[in-house]
Amino acid sequence: MEIEVVKVRGYCPVYKVGDKMVIDDPEIVLEKTDALCVHALSSLLHYVLILDRGGNPVELGLTKPEDRESAYIQCLDPGEPYTNGGTVVFRVKRVEKGEK
Repeated sequence: MEIEVVKVRGYCPVYKVGDKMVIDDPEIVLEKTDALCVHALSSLLHYVLILDRGGNPVELGLTKPEDRESAYIQCLDPGEPYTNGGTVVFRVKRVEKGEK
């Protein structure tokens, strides 16, 4: 699975747009991962496991029918005015082992 940062609303001390994480279940492939945030992982991991096992992102409500190859998930930080951080939106997609 490839997880890419597609948007940062507010301030994130960990991620910038374009950063990627690669997961080859059960391993996070560190040499192909730009950054890791435990707050974001808590939002991502249960969906990543479902999607990796063939879950349909449209049926899960994580994308629109015209973009059925990707799922969109955001981190749990709501950002201003509630925190000094920001919300990061990730695109999750399955990639073949040779594409990672």
